[in-house]
Amino acid sequence: MNIKEMMQLLDIKDVSTARQKKNGTVEWELPIKTEWSKRKIRVASFASGYVRCQLSDAYCSYQLNKRCQSEPQYFKLSNGDYRKFETRSCVLIPNEQDRLEYLISYCLKNYYIKNANQVADGKYIPKWKYDNKCNECNRDDGALQNLSVIVNNERYKII
Repeated sequence: MNIKEMMQLLDIKDVSTARQKKNGTVEWELPIKTEWSKRKIRVASFASGYVRCQLSDAYCSYQLNKRCQSEPQYFKLSNGDYRKFETRSCVLIPNEQDRLEYLISYCLKNYYIKNANQVADGKYIPKWKYDNKCNECNRDDGALQNLSVIVNNERYKII
């Protein structure tokens, strides 16, 4: 399955502006809303190698790249001593296809799987409520008992 098919299957939409496309940036909107702002999550792939979560609030954007420890640097102090300095930096992903694959796997793990029990408006559905609703459907006239869906030309029975 290629990246475009995976994006369609996960209902991820390209919402890049003309300026972003000109700069080599691709921004995607997930069908999942955040719990605190009730806005859909947006992620972006930058030509510089960064992958970021682009929430609509500017102060909530953050990097999704893996982190690595940098080589230690030493600075000479005025008294002749040396100070060791280490930082953590992002591992850049230079290839566009690799960035998109990383982005899909990150979103699956951190947004889709973690939010599997939430509906689009961000409300949690306890399992007992889901089971009760299924039992109500099964007790009806039987019209919903043969409900199925077709994914990739294969039929799956839902109830």
